[in-house]
Amino acid sequence: MRIVDSHHHLWDLAVRDQDWITGDALAPLRRNFALADLEPEARAAGVEATVVVQTVTVPGETPELLALANGDNLVAGVVGWADLTHPGIADTLAALRELPGGDRLAGIRHQVQSEPDPRWLLRQDVLHGLAAVAAAELVYELVVLPHQLPAAYTAAELRPELTFVLDHLGKPPIASGELRPWADAVRQLATLPNTVCKLSGMITEADWETWTTTGLAPYADTVLDAFGPDRLMFGSDWPVCRLAGSYTQVVDTARELTGSLGPAEREAVFSGTATRVYGL
Repeated sequence: MRIVDSHHHLWDLAVRDQDWITGDALAPLRRNFALADLEPEARAAGVEATVVVQTVTVPGETPELLALANGDNLVAGVVGWADLTHPGIADTLAALRELPGGDRLAGIRHQVQSEPDPRWLLRQDVLHGLAAVAAAELVYELVVLPHQLPAAYTAAELRPELTFVLDHLGKPPIASGELRPWADAVRQLATLPNTVCKLSGMITEADWETWTTTGLAPYADTVLDAFGPDRLMFGSDWPVCRLAGSYTQVVDTARELTGSLGPAEREAVFSGTATRVYGL
């Protein structure tokens, strides 16, 4: 089975600090993670192509990721960052497309999870920016917390021409075992045909030491039922996943969680959806 990893990160602390890596719990991530680190782990897990995703909200990161993708056969797509609230967002996206590797720009993401306003996505300047993302034929990636899912639903409803990709299932509270209200909100989002979900980030939302595939299953089953295999895509969330498990463990766990699917449905989750949505 062909595997596309729709979600991983790369960073070089000598180039730029990752200011979100704070505290003892995240200390294992305070080191460089380069393509040379990713490639052997991805290849060993049977991954043939990947999508690298932004981590910090600075303009310089996206051109760097595009340049990395341009010089590599594994990274097939880039989800970068651009300031949606800037009046010149359309020009910014056009300029990114002209850079080396610009043809691999697949989407834009902002750290909405860090915004104190739960309705940030519904600001008029943000909605204007989302329209520009759609006009550039890119997707918009949602990294949100459960309480922000209602605003994500409304934004996707207001921008039907734009594909919204939900990262990490919308970060459900797996560690506590709660399903609602997350499940209700994610099912509402899935009613919109321009929404897609990543089967990613689950083991780090669970207890890092004691998580089990059985404990993850209710959350995976929820999004499988809500979105269906044709709107669900596998992502490793490497290297963040290393806090709770190895790359191979993440892939094997996703295989187990989708074990009830037929061959064509599993192909959609593990490669088809990402290839189609990102235009890889």
